[in-house]
Amino acid sequence: MAGDRKPVAAWLTDMDGVLVHEGQPIPGAPEFVGRLRESGKPFLVLTNNSIYTPRDLVARLSRVGFHVPEESIWTSALATAQFLYDQRPNGTAYVLGEAGLTTALHESGYVLTDHDPDYVVVGETRTYSFEAITRAVRLINNGARFICTNPDATGPSSEGALPATGAVAAMISKATGVEPYFIGKPNPMMMRSALNRIEAHSETTAMIGDRMDTDVLCGLEAGLDTILVLTGISNRADVDRFPYRPSRVVESVVDLIEEV
Repeated sequence: MAGDRKPVAAWLTDMDGVLVHEGQPIPGAPEFVGRLRESGKPFLVLTNNSIYTPRDLVARLSRVGFHVPEESIWTSALATAQFLYDQRPNGTAYVLGEAGLTTALHESGYVLTDHDPDYVVVGETRTYSFEAITRAVRLINNGARFICTNPDATGPSSEGALPATGAVAAMISKATGVEPYFIGKPNPMMMRSALNRIEAHSETTAMIGDRMDTDVLCGLEAGLDTILVLTGISNRADVDRFPYRPSRVVESVVDLIEEV
């Protein structure tokens, strides 16, 4: 029962749709993050986007009024690097992705190579090339294990939807007959790795998100208190369409400031 939960001692929050929307801060979100920092409670800002390093994201958030320490950012790229390190330390990978992913893998001790790698790892990028995708297909056909940072089929832009990691993964899967293992939301692996990062416990941690099908599902499966905000993808009508429910629904993170 939600009413039986212990007080929240740690917070996880999605970024897009919760703190920012199309690069602009959601009203009250910088104050919410400021309150989190002042509280001294452990927290992480989560994103399925693997393009940027935590340092990049700190700079991007800072430009629009957020002051988030680098160690409080957790991306699907970091979660993927942690997973691969745990599974096969000091392994090798062929990567389709940007600096956020390649940097995370390097820092975990991985060698990036296109010669008989242990893994093919696909993340977000704006420069997928047919040549690179072909190489990935052939490496998987030759026995490389297939990992993706996240399953999102599309990503947002000011001009409309962009094909994202999940769409490219589907093309590679169609060509190889091999399905990838996705690390990011809604895989609760993303939540578990985040909890480990801040040494938090599921029964006293809340997950704030704007999507029923990723944030809420992921938090629920990881045993967290789940809070849906209505500043992003999902709306109140959507809640009843799913076979599971968030612990509660609030208009925005502004409604949570007094709880931190």
